[in-house]
Amino acid sequence: MIIIGGSAGSFQVITKLISGLPKDYPIPVVLALHRLKHVRHGFVETLSFKSNMPIVEPFDKDKIKSGYIYLAPANYHLYIELTGTFALSTEQSVNHSRPSIDLTFMTGGYAYKNKCVGVVLSGANKDGASGLKKIKDYGGITVVQNPSDAQMPTMPVAAIDKTKNVDYVLKSDEIIKFFYLLLQK
Repeated sequence: MIIIGGSAGSFQVITKLISGLPKDYPIPVVLALHRLKHVRHGFVETLSFKSNMPIVEPFDKDKIKSGYIYLAPANYHLYIELTGTFALSTEQSVNHSRPSIDLTFMTGGYAYKNKCVGVVLSGANKDGASGLKKIKDYGGITVVQNPSDAQMPTMPVAAIDKTKNVDYVLKSDEIIKFFYLLLQK
């Protein structure tokens, strides 16, 4: 599983990444993105225009399947369960955010262990840093957008500082190449 976390300044990178994936990409991709909590429609449709893969907002207890991009619904935390399903929650915000990138990373890392890839993109807070460290602790692969390439480098810098030993610090063009390399592992 690939989990991508992003906030301010990540939309362009997200659209570039998802447009670069073929329709038969076999690894499920989860997007934990900070978004306006009261805007319920339009984001999936906008991303779908750029994607070759179907993009869906999962419902509680939906099964995770390959060949899909899953977008955390607005104003819900998105958990990844050991049963290979999603769980949604309206618990308190974490890092002033719901969905919290940290929570999605932590649960995805725990559920998928060394088969989890966490990616932190541009953003203006520190959400995702603790979760990325957990992915690393569980044996997963950690990727951070190069702060020099990020529109808002706060999240990438925080993730690098917290994790201490990030596997890859890549520019956005290099991240899509890395997604293809994952297929060879």
